Amino acid sequence: MITKHGGRLLGTAAAALGAIALMAPVAQADTPAKNYEQFAGCPSKNENPEISSCVRSVVKSGNFKMGNKNVPIEKPIILSGGANEFLQNFSATPKGGMPPVKQKVPGGVIGLTGLTWLLEFLGSEALTLYAATELAGQPKFFGIGQITLPIKVHLINGVLGNNCYVGSVSNPITLNLSTSVSPGKNPEFSVDAFEILHLNNGTYVDKTFSAPGASGCVLTLFGFIPVSINGLVNAQSGLPAASGNETVQNIDTELVEVGLVYP
Repeated sequence: MITKHGGRLLGTAAAALGAIALMAPVAQADTPAKNYEQFAGCPSKNENPEISSCVRSVVKSGNFKMGNKNVPIEKPIILSGGANEFLQNFSATPKGGMPPVKQKVPGGVIGLTGLTWLLEFLGSEALTLYAATELAGQPKFFGIGQITLPIKVHLINGVLGNNCYVGSVSNPITLNLSTSVSPGKNPEFSVDAFEILHLNNGTYVDKTFSAPGASGCVLTLFGFIPVSINGLVNAQSGLPAASGNETVQNIDTELVEVGLVYP
């Protein structure tokens, strides 16, 4: 049987169904009570009086296909923080938020740019490419099974410069993640002895989002001549892409009332 605390938390479950949420870090963090240490990213009511529930969400696996590049989600992406009773004003302490997690991109920089001659100068190891998802706006929640999430994707390798992105705050990739799209699946509900609500093994899918072209990708020749390679990245990656994109995210979530974390 779900306790009164667990029952109320069902109403806030949507706040943790995405891998990402807009974070506004606070200056310092109180210390969670014993058995609630995993919620250290959640502000206490002393830090943010609007906080009603603490949340920790983990994207365990899945994939993110954008254009003709398909990146497996091999390293867990962790989101932790808190939300008010209306699922708004999501915020986090310095121990929370959504730290960037680098996922390896198949094909590396050569596959992204088509510049095969880079192998002669740098070697294959130096051309390993990573992608990290970052926030690009405020998510919107629509019940247990859907979340709208604006993001941008950082393409990471020194050859590309420090600011090679697909998507931006002004032109984000907007995901509409849903459990009702195949192979989506609603999470399994349970409440443990510490009145933590668990929503495990949920699968969230979006097959309809569009992706803009790359920006900020710069190759520096001879160590001092910057050359934009946005066009090369777009041509090799099939960007911009209005269709044919897809993400599947397998997510576990924990939710608990803030008063239990910070009694």
